[in-house]
Amino acid sequence: MRILLIGYGTMNKITARLAEEEGHEIAGVILRNKERDVPYPVFGSIDAADADVAIDFSHPDLILPLLEDEVETPLVIATTGEKEKIIDSLKKKSTVTPVFFSANMSYGVHVMNEVLKKALSMLDEFDLEMIERHHNKKVDAPSGTLVKLLDTAMDHRDGSYPVYDRSNIHEKRKPEEIGVSAVRGGSIVGTHDVIFAKDDEVIEIRHQAQSKEIFSNGALKAANELVKHSDGFYDYNNLFEER
Repeated sequence: MRILLIGYGTMNKITARLAEEEGHEIAGVILRNKERDVPYPVFGSIDAADADVAIDFSHPDLILPLLEDEVETPLVIATTGEKEKIIDSLKKKSTVTPVFFSANMSYGVHVMNEVLKKALSMLDEFDLEMIERHHNKKVDAPSGTLVKLLDTAMDHRDGSYPVYDRSNIHEKRKPEEIGVSAVRGGSIVGTHDVIFAKDDEVIEIRHQAQSKEIFSNGALKAANELVKHSDGFYDYNNLFEER
């Protein structure tokens, strides 16, 4: 594939390396900071690169304006800030090109979310807490992945709501609460925990990323499949379905 990279931070540098190791060609990049020195052609719009697919690991300030233009290049989008705006824009683009979005490009996180759905159906009397841990350079909190897990939980628990900060709460926990905590420190790649707690027993579901390569590999796997698809909006729930 000829791949356009939207953004050229840590994640797309890894994506470029892995893509070239697999025999793909990097058609170019679109930058947020135009002064950056990069080893590929720099483009100002997505279709200008004449790529087979574009992979985005960037920032809402970069991807959202790009989506305002006409776009026919298939899109794999991994930016998580401004999630609702990005999804709304992608769904409009999906009428003319295939698009894929995931808050976390790890297929293992998708599996974790499916396991969570099953657990929620069986553990409705358990208190539910969610914790995510990331490196100290991550700018959004909670992470897009935890937001995805939280959405799943609230869909399965009527009347539930998130509690992000208990420092000013002076009363006992309510059953409807879903505690949400974010940890930032060091070089933690990404860890997500879902904790079900009841009297005398605790059940935990954890996904731990041990390198950032899993996200780039996931994006490349999604891109390789997406270019075979017709126009539409795809995620891990439907991208690999039989056609």
